[in-house]
Order: sequence, then structure tokens, then C-alpha cells
Amino acid sequence: MSAPTTTRGRSPWLVWAVALSAYVAAVFHRSSLGVTGVDAADRFGINASALATFSVAQLAVYAAMQVPVGVLLDRYGSRRLLLAGGALMVAGQLCFALAGDVPLAVAARVLVGLGDAMTFISVLRIVAFWFPGRRNPLLVQLTGTFGQLGAVLGAVPLVALLHRAGWTPAFLTAAALGATVLLVVLVVVRDTPHREHAAAVAPDLATVRRQLAAAWGHPGTRLGLWTHFVTQFSGTVFALLWGYPFLVQGQGLAPTAAASLLTLMTLGSLVAGPVIAHLCARHPFHRSALVLAVTGATAAVWTVVLAWPGRAPAWLLVALVLVLAVNGPGSVIGFDYARTFNPTHRIGSATGIVNVGGFVASITVVLAVGVLLDLATPAGRPAPSLDAFRAAFAVQYLLWALGAVQVLRYRRAARRRVAAERSTVPVPAPVNG
Repeated sequence: MSAPTTTRGRSPWLVWAVALSAYVAAVFHRSSLGVTGVDAADRFGINASALATFSVAQLAVYAAMQVPVGVLLDRYGSRRLLLAGGALMVAGQLCFALAGDVPLAVAARVLVGLGDAMTFISVLRIVAFWFPGRRNPLLVQLTGTFGQLGAVLGAVPLVALLHRAGWTPAFLTAAALGATVLLVVLVVVRDTPHREHAAAVAPDLATVRRQLAAAWGHPGTRLGLWTHFVTQFSGTVFALLWGYPFLVQGQGLAPTAAASLLTLMTLGSLVAGPVIAHLCARHPFHRSALVLAVTGATAAVWTVVLAWPGRAPAWLLVALVLVLAVNGPGSVIGFDYARTFNPTHRIGSATGIVNVGGFVASITVVLAVGVLLDLATPAGRPAPSLDAFRAAFAVQYLLWALGAVQVLRYRRAARRRVAAERSTVPVPAPVNG
């Protein structure tokens, strides 16, 4: 496929590829704690609850920044936000490499979360400005899918480097990787192929409030939020923090084997993403059924793993990570609801609302698992037992039940809203889930 030319002489494919590399780096930085949690607990001399605060801080900042970052993006454009986000993540990894106490380590993860929050939607804006509209859906899906390659870099290679070179060299290398990507972004990426600056004046606060209220007021937006909530958290919690300790300390796997399973989970997401997108496009009336299927399959496999007498066999752990691999692509259905139930001028607000759902659920589970592990682990024991992990991961069932009920509730509400609107104003096509 030939690349269209631009007034700047840059290929849109090159600009997108470099912007995509910034997102790959962001996913790498985001997931770097997931395979180093055991080492982090040893380095800082902390228990599971304290370790959970690392991920909670990172995820909380990411979720809280979704709407503000959207406003900043309209004002300053993708290039500046990609550079600012990349610089923040490099600073966070530098701090994490050198941190010798918990407050500095938590501050480092906050910087990573803040920079991460600026990256994905900035790349999506690059797609919107550099490519014709007919290519946008595919490139958005490819951006989300290929970005997960960062988690591959954050698994086996990082674990190998950590165990060979030590904590500080490993995270200094992570920072150096981020800095290299940052320099390439600085040279290549521009906001628009046109000479004029693409950024617009940021909307005033009153306008932002009205758009947020209107987006929140539509039950379709809340259907998207609860879709993101119920499908995302289990895979996110497993990949970002508790999967690696569960596999190493609970299931007795070698560190490289555990990292390999996390890599398999990422590769599974690369395959599942296009499949989920295809199913949503072919069967738009059954998106909520797909959401409930992903949730039900995840809960079912976890039930087998947690109920298995003794350590789970390898085939069952492979099945677990492959099912968890569908969680991320499944949560993207929430953004499809935001798009189809909201007019163009408030899709950004609706998307920000939806994106909060899964991260609130993930924060809740990350923290709850840490607290429950501490409660179930006797004082003086060096690591949680398998039974402690079973008790801790059981907290997921509460969130699956809540999320499934809310998906069904807002599916009905959204359908009623669409039916009422169609009875007064003709619409080209139904969009109920």
C-alpha cells in the first residue's frame, strides 16, 4: 500500500510508526512493575499491601488524568503531549532505578502513570489528522494491538536483565530505552501534515462541564463505562502486579517461566484484538452479549484455577493467561459504545468517562488483593501461600457480579433511550448494544 504524500514531505506511515513506538514504550513502562513485584518487595522490605500502593498510585493517576489530558490535547496537540508524557515516564523510571525508600518509589510510579495517561489518545489524534477517515478504524485497532508489544519487552527481557545485572541497571536501561524513543518522536512526529498548527483553543470550563454532563447523562456512555469496568480489571491486575507473584510464589514457577506466561498473554491479546473488532463490526446488536461472554469465560477459568487441588497444571495456567488475554480487547467495546451513543463533539468526554471504569476496578482489586494477602499470610512467613492467593483473588467475583448487573441494567436503559429518540427524530441506524 503506497503512503500518501504530505506538504511536510513526511510519510504518514512513518509518523504513525514513530508515534506508535511511543505507545509501545508507554506500555513497557506501565507493565515493568508487573514482573518485578517480587524483587520490589525484597528491595524495599515491604509487604503485599505496601507493594499494591505502587500500582494503585500509577493507575489512579492514569484514571484521574483522562479528562484533563483530553483538554490539553485539544490545546497543545499530540507532539507536545507525546514529548511531555515520554519525559515524565523516563523520569519515573530513573527515580525507580535509584529509589531506596517507598515514598520515592511511589512517586516514580506516579510519574509513569502521568506520562502514560498522555500517550495513547495522543497517538489516536495523530491517526485522525494524518490519515483519511476510512482508514481510522483499522489504524486505531492496530495502534491498541501493536502497543501491547511493550508488555513483551517488559516481561522476559526485563526479568533476564534484572536477574543478571540487578535492579538499578535494569531500570536505567528502561529509562534509556524511553529516552531513545523520545528523541525519535522529537525529530519525526508532527501534529498535522499541513503547515498550520492543528491545535485549537481549549474549550472553557463551562463548556467542558456541559459536555461531561451530557455524556454522563446518556445511558449508553454508562453502558460503556461498566463494560470497561467488568472486562478489563482481571487481566490488568494480573499483568501489572499480582500475576507474576501468583505464578512464582503461589504456583511455584521459575521466574522465566512466569514471565513467559505473561508474554503469552500479551501475544494472545495481539490475536484477540482484531477478532473482537471484527465481531463488533459484524454483530453490533450483540456487543453486550460478547461483553458478558468474555466476563463469564474469565470467571469460569479462574474458578477452575482457584479450586484446583494443589498447584495448577501447566495447561490450565496457559488457558488462564489466554482467557485473560481477551480482557483488554473486550474492554475496548466500551469505547465503541462511547462512539455510537454520543455525537462527535462529545466523544472525547464520553471516552474519558468510559476509560475510568476499568482502572477504578483495577485499583480496587490491586489494593484488595494486597490487603487480603497480608491478612492470610502468617507473620514471619517470607511469601504468601497458594491458599492466601486463592482467598485474595476470590475478591474478583464481587466486581464481576456488580459489573454484569450494571451492564444488563444500562443495556436496557440505552435501548429505551434510543427507542424514544427514534420515535421523535429519525436516525439512520440503531446503535443499541
